[in-house]
Amino acid sequence: MFVARAYEERFLWVGAEEFRRVLAAAVALLAAVGAVSWAFQLQLARGFVVLALPLATALTLMLRYGHRSWLHRRRAEGKFLQTAIIVGHRNGVVALHEQIDREAYHGYRVIGCCLPPAVAGSQPLAFDGLPVLGSLEEVVDVVREYQVDTVAVLPSPELDGPALRRLGWELEKTEAELLLAPAVTEIAGPRVRIRPVCGLPLLHLERPELRGVRRLTKESFDRSAAAAGLLLLAPLLVALALVVGLTSRGGVFYRQERVGRDGQTFEMLKFRSMVAGADRLVGDLDSRSDGNGVLFKMKGDPRVTHIGRVLRRYSLDELPQLINVVRGDMSLVGPRPPLPSEVERYGFDMHRRFLVKPGITGLWQVSGRSDLSWDDSVRIDVRYVENWSLTFDFMILWKTLGAVVRGAGAY
Repeated sequence: MFVARAYEERFLWVGAEEFRRVLAAAVALLAAVGAVSWAFQLQLARGFVVLALPLATALTLMLRYGHRSWLHRRRAEGKFLQTAIIVGHRNGVVALHEQIDREAYHGYRVIGCCLPPAVAGSQPLAFDGLPVLGSLEEVVDVVREYQVDTVAVLPSPELDGPALRRLGWELEKTEAELLLAPAVTEIAGPRVRIRPVCGLPLLHLERPELRGVRRLTKESFDRSAAAAGLLLLAPLLVALALVVGLTSRGGVFYRQERVGRDGQTFEMLKFRSMVAGADRLVGDLDSRSDGNGVLFKMKGDPRVTHIGRVLRRYSLDELPQLINVVRGDMSLVGPRPPLPSEVERYGFDMHRRFLVKPGITGLWQVSGRSDLSWDDSVRIDVRYVENWSLTFDFMILWKTLGAVVRGAGAY
């Protein structure tokens, strides 16, 4: 674990890198044990290789996951946080501050910001709820005075190459770490690489892998897993269909036109959770919407049946969408399938989501669902498309279990 750098703080508690390094250490250890035992003809017990080392790896992963979950809960309570300041211009400070607050489990508490001299001089007290602690030239002094743990620097013309390099040198004399926010903030680590070009370390932004073998692998997994799910859940699906049909008038299934990959429409299936003809009542309830201005959502919607509230609470009404996955209209994981009326109101960025199939679950579902603002919904859908991978899908599927149990944003 030490050789694989699995104890370094920057790899701990957030993201998949910690678990990847644990697995890499385990594989390296198994390879080393096998090579040494073969080279020196050691009579090593098979149980050690087949049972002990794999079990130690599994228990290590479980322990680290448990510790991570415990730490995230404590951070949500305001404990074990690192102090941070944001350095840059107003718009960037606002966006990064919102992002840090939104994902508090990363462990940063922003105590203030440093703005360009002209801005700092005209706004001496606070900005976006943050104290203005100084100008860009006073970052190091602010770090020393407030004992700051982390300095997050946003792109700005005042902090060009030489200025940023000097700031890094000065911060080396303190305990603070320096984080640089790239302009492509929604692009995750797997697509960003440091690439030496003409003697300069430049960021290389790889293309999103939405075609070829990886896409075929995703579709094969989606369809086979959905087919297996339909077989395993057949008794539950039959029981839910009977309950829906016997407790209220109307059909068992609710069919609705949605927009899928490449802007093609398809008929999405759900168990009916509302009274028959609920679509015609939307206009009467539009003024009472609890949605985000584009999506109509309403807590305590009078159109929802009694059994429908249970189905929605645990997302059981969405199980028939496994049929859509088998048909090839949807994926297990992807952006939320939008209505044609919503697509008419999309901006340029939001059309990026049509590069992939919509999903039964996705980042939207595990990040708050109906409680999200429209801007957050756009950001999350675009983030998924830009950073898609099978590992990302598996992570979302795992988080979906917790989101379904909690039922946050499900109404």
